[in-house]
Amino acid sequence: MRISLWVNRIALLLGSSWGLTSCAVLGNVTQLNDGWYEVMHLGGNDTLATRLENQRVYVQQQADSLVFTPYSTQPKPDLIRYALQPNHHVLLLDHRLDLDVFTIPVKVRAARAGVPVQLNSNFNAALYLGRRLNFYYLSRQSITPWQQAPRIRATGLGYGAFFGLGSTTITGDVTRQQPGPEYEGLVLHAGVATLYDARIFNVGLAAGLDHLIGPDRPYWIYQHRPWLGLLFSLDLN
Repeated sequence: MRISLWVNRIALLLGSSWGLTSCAVLGNVTQLNDGWYEVMHLGGNDTLATRLENQRVYVQQQADSLVFTPYSTQPKPDLIRYALQPNHHVLLLDHRLDLDVFTIPVKVRAARAGVPVQLNSNFNAALYLGRRLNFYYLSRQSITPWQQAPRIRATGLGYGAFFGLGSTTITGDVTRQQPGPEYEGLVLHAGVATLYDARIFNVGLAAGLDHLIGPDRPYWIYQHRPWLGLLFSLDLN
């Protein structure tokens, strides 16, 4: 029964993650926000592509056209208009620092000291600071045989470090049979994580180490041992 319960939980988590990420990949952004972007690819105009690619420029969307403003100290910098085309695409990159709070509903610990691989679902929370990469794929698509409209697809990726706290079940099996009651121990954890922007939530993977607080820390078999986890986060900025 317990194994069946864990299988159902994992299936639910993976199903939720797939559903969220699928929405992010297939969903369209209706309007590109004005701002500074790096031009990764510009199709259909080789001369302009050579001039702008891999540069940070100020971009404004006006209907089915983009207006690029390269960085300049001039009071009236040159504006470059680019019309979106159905057979070519534009790829823009926006990168920034990212601050998140995330939970780790599942931790996987390797087999150790006679205890098999563990799948833990104790409370875990962490503060994450990293780098966020937002990619915008723009083109023009046909809505009807006589009408076209801009199409914008967006996705986000992130990587960084985290620090937080959580709980873990302490028993004789994980403390080398030290005498004492079974209890929920407090752990501090830190590590690195990668995030995928699912628009409503961020989902991703984490790898970290735990430090048990309390008298059993010298005997805890997972003290400072690496684990892998599935995470969900809420974007604070």
